[in-house]
Amino acid sequence: MITREHASSLSHAAEAGPTIRVMHVIASLEIGGAETMLTNLVCARPAALDQCVVSLVPGGALERRIADAGVPLFALGMRRGRPGLGGLLRLARLIRRQRPDVLQSWMYHADLAGTLALSLSGRRHAVRHVWSLRCSDMESPDYGAMFRVVRAAWMRLVPRADLLVANSEAGLRFHLAHGMRPARTLVIPNGIDTARFRPNAETRARVRAALGLPAERPVVTLIARVDPMKDHAGFLAAIGCLPGVSALLVGRGTESLPAPKEVLRLGERRDIPDLLAAADLVVSSSAYGEGFSNALAEGMAAGLPAVATDVGDARIILGNTGALCPPRDPTALAAAIGRLLDEDPEQRRRRAEAARRRIVENYSLEACIAAFVCAYQDLARRS
Repeated sequence: MITREHASSLSHAAEAGPTIRVMHVIASLEIGGAETMLTNLVCARPAALDQCVVSLVPGGALERRIADAGVPLFALGMRRGRPGLGGLLRLARLIRRQRPDVLQSWMYHADLAGTLALSLSGRRHAVRHVWSLRCSDMESPDYGAMFRVVRAAWMRLVPRADLLVANSEAGLRFHLAHGMRPARTLVIPNGIDTARFRPNAETRARVRAALGLPAERPVVTLIARVDPMKDHAGFLAAIGCLPGVSALLVGRGTESLPAPKEVLRLGERRDIPDLLAAADLVVSSSAYGEGFSNALAEGMAAGLPAVATDVGDARIILGNTGALCPPRDPTALAAAIGRLLDEDPEQRRRRAEAARRRIVENYSLEACIAAFVCAYQDLARRS
């Protein structure tokens, strides 16, 4: 958590020092938590950083936003799930040509690719490498043998990183307990653009009308790609216990989920702030694996009371503003949702204001960016 006072001191510290060249490496630029955080960081164009982005796999919904911001963007042309020596050699050549001071890689696959390419580039002595940890307990059999091989290699090679940045206390704690031994660690929670995610009564009315939702009907939203860790089945079971409640499912793959007519399956959308403005409650139903849930914090910034399963840092994000329940328990999830929806209008208003205030004061995008800048500056000084 980065408080407002801490954010102010970070911002002042980040203003000093020479410009640092940062190359970000990520597997793809499809919409996801890490991909969104990277995009927010580079598109903010902090004066202290000269940044570029390398995507291992071409394409992705966030490519256009990065390009429109004038940030150099490179795609290595790798095939998803099929790492190749050619892509690593192309990344090594980019490192030699761009001569970054810091190589920031994002998540397991990109961390490994960045480590190998940096060694091949011949510039390991001159470049500080920052790894990124964005998940917590990914021990589920839902993922295949290749994922387990990648994570085992990641755990073995993490001491080579100059710094490991985690976006959650839970993720750092889990990996340390399972044998991770990084040289240095730092927790930087995700930052939320609270000017973009905010309550908007006019947008609420417009979007509800467009979706065919009555003005007074309770609406709950879950924003997550279809993935076993997100537990859409548990969420849908909970909604089935709440007659008279509608739900919005938003995220890649949700358009294909079987769901009753009270559940609108909207698929991947670019108008998330508008959809949140139309809702009454935001839910994170994850069964495992979350680090810092962007969707949960964005909903709170939009002035929505929140219900979350006790996974990752959800407990810390919520504070005392929402409701927490055990994972994989649709009955408990339904009870928590119903309890918050049954509050009287004044209680709900106070809870909504408290939820937004918690994000504004502790998880602002400005504070997050300043923390990354300070981390890079510290590495540059150490080099």
